[in-house]
Amino acid sequence: MGAERDEDLTRALAADPVGGFESMVYAYQHRLYAFSLAMSGEPMDAEEIAQDTFMRAHAALSRYPRERIAVLRLNAWLHQIALNVFRNRARKRKLRVVPLDPDLPVADSAAGPERQVLSRAALRELANLVSGLPEHQRAAVVLRCVQGMTYAEVATLLGQPEGTIKASVHRGLQTLKRRAGALSEVS
Repeated sequence: MGAERDEDLTRALAADPVGGFESMVYAYQHRLYAFSLAMSGEPMDAEEIAQDTFMRAHAALSRYPRERIAVLRLNAWLHQIALNVFRNRARKRKLRVVPLDPDLPVADSAAGPERQVLSRAALRELANLVSGLPEHQRAAVVLRCVQGMTYAEVATLLGQPEGTIKASVHRGLQTLKRRAGALSEVS
């Protein structure tokens, strides 16, 4: 999602928190679900994390003055809430990150059937590899490489120096490459 669209949503929220909230949910529901799924590895947990994120965002927005809403950086704010929800759930329930469900549908309307099958298999394999990363690397890789945030945004969101985030992304990607190479040798 572009910064321009984010600013439009922020203005809409500040002008009309109820109507703007609905637009925000539509704009972010898939991204937050994908982020939650990458972090938890479980579709049901990801749904609950995304729902809880929006519930917490709604509660916060109802307390915020319009001036504060007008300066929100929605993308980072919503991902921070989702990350906190994930961490709270993991701490309370001792969530164990498991590989993604191999039957999870992956849509690619432009590709033919053979390519769709190969794409699904590759995405499942990649998702399984990502879910096996340590949490700090998984969060950094997903936020940077999947969600498209800048290193500065990821650093702010995770409360770590930018250099630490760059190192976590680099190490996470190196681990993914190494594990993917090991899998391809086995195949």
